[in-house]
Amino acid sequence: MVGAMPMVPLPRRPLDSSDRVRRWYENELGWATVPGTPVRLCVGLRFDVLDVPAEAGCAALRHLDPGSPVAVRGDRMRLLVAAGSAEELPGLLDWLEWGALPLDLTAIGPGGVMDAPRPPGGGAALADPLLDPLEPGEPETGPTGPAGGRPLSPGRSGGSLQGAAVWLRPPEPGCEVEASLPTLSAMGGGGGAPDLVRLVDTVATHCHRIRLRRACAQPFAFS
Repeated sequence: MVGAMPMVPLPRRPLDSSDRVRRWYENELGWATVPGTPVRLCVGLRFDVLDVPAEAGCAALRHLDPGSPVAVRGDRMRLLVAAGSAEELPGLLDWLEWGALPLDLTAIGPGGVMDAPRPPGGGAALADPLLDPLEPGEPETGPTGPAGGRPLSPGRSGGSLQGAAVWLRPPEPGCEVEASLPTLSAMGGGGGAPDLVRLVDTVATHCHRIRLRRACAQPFAFS
């Protein structure tokens, strides 16, 4: 009698790059992601996002905690702020007397998503086209409207693939991100979190300067 053949488990298929990225966000950071590829992060749960021109965002970095995550995609900068900030932004802009001006400033809050930047130090193992979530100019989903932008040159985008999102200041695994995020409750010096009011005022000021500079560069139209 011939003995039964032992059952040999089939080899596991190795995780692709998008799976590794998803696990990094979900397991290392505890951030929720949206099912499917490319990997996108749920906004409004642990943080909201301010989407601004990179030039305006750079001017506001001094108002951020060193551990406050900041991402860049093309010539747009994504500043992570406290959950609930997107809802507060219109009233805050009115209070700062910016509400009547068309500023290139977008807030993404509950129900929105953010393309997942490549984890820091991922190297070639994470250099996968699946991680380039949006084509340049394609709108990013959010309750307040599109947030696309033109790609920077490779030198300014940190050597990433054109149009891909990268971390300028990456989140730290094992750390609670909420403590480092700008919040409206910090106004007046309460607590150790950065002040959302100063951040928004600085970003709005530079968005307005960019708008005026572009307007001055436009040729005059003669009838």
